[in-house]
Amino acid sequence: MYAIRLHSRRGPEALVYEQATAPQPAAGEVLVEVHAAAVTPTELQWAPTWTTRTGAPRPFPIILGHEFSGVVRGLGADVNDLAVGDLIFGMNDWFDDGAQAEFCVARAADVALKPQTIDHRRAAVTPISALTAWQGLIERAQLAPGERVLIHGAAGGVGMFAVQLARWRGAHVIGTAADHNAEFVHDLGANQVIDYRAQRFEDVAREIDVVFDTVGDDTLARSWSILRPNGRLITVAASAEHTREPRVRGAFFIVEPSRTQLTKVAGMIDAGELQPIVGAAFPLAEARQAYEHKPRHGKVVLTVVTDGA
Repeated sequence: MYAIRLHSRRGPEALVYEQATAPQPAAGEVLVEVHAAAVTPTELQWAPTWTTRTGAPRPFPIILGHEFSGVVRGLGADVNDLAVGDLIFGMNDWFDDGAQAEFCVARAADVALKPQTIDHRRAAVTPISALTAWQGLIERAQLAPGERVLIHGAAGGVGMFAVQLARWRGAHVIGTAADHNAEFVHDLGANQVIDYRAQRFEDVAREIDVVFDTVGDDTLARSWSILRPNGRLITVAASAEHTREPRVRGAFFIVEPSRTQLTKVAGMIDAGELQPIVGAAFPLAEARQAYEHKPRHGKVVLTVVTDGA
């Protein structure tokens, strides 16, 4: 098979399109013919990209990209709830090779049947982003109807789902975004959009129940002051992963795969309650360009199989 691989700890400039050995599914896993795989540039900053679960360096070469959409082409032992030929989308192990290849493996428990109303490209940009928004807003923050939520990076891959989920939840939604994305964020369901380049958000947004941060650094540090008493701050910014500050450590989380939640998300997409947005699409062989591309909004995806993608 062909895959995109890194042979050293470097950036997108070191990505290589080359032949690799196709993986084989272990017990509890499925072999996936990848039709599309999403690009998450911050993955290059994540600890699991470079280390094993024990903290030792991962051996090279490494395949990135841990969300995908495709077709089941093989079943490991004890997989009884999926069949060869099923169209699925999902995530695979952070600490193992990803999905930017013609084939990947994933735990059967970490994938779900693909939404029927969208193509593989839009399905591929959904799992990490939608589950991050769901787990941050619904599970961790327990966002309630009528609460005021501020979403930083509202036009980004995670932010676009966070805005839609907060609107679906019945919250008053405020998003930060560049001015050229204001209409896009409003259309997603935001009640108010703050141009972070022209205004300091803390001068506009006050008495916030939940801050959902995808930006980190100074934006995260400035967000504490706008929370109401008992307000909650959730961050998924890569800059917060290695912090020693207790309150930031408590606010930070990394998304976990969940078939139950993916199935819920698929149902919401098919019902028109959630809309995945592809910011740009590139062929698998152009992964370097995909990682370096800055979309106006949404998420970048690699197309592996063009039919049906």
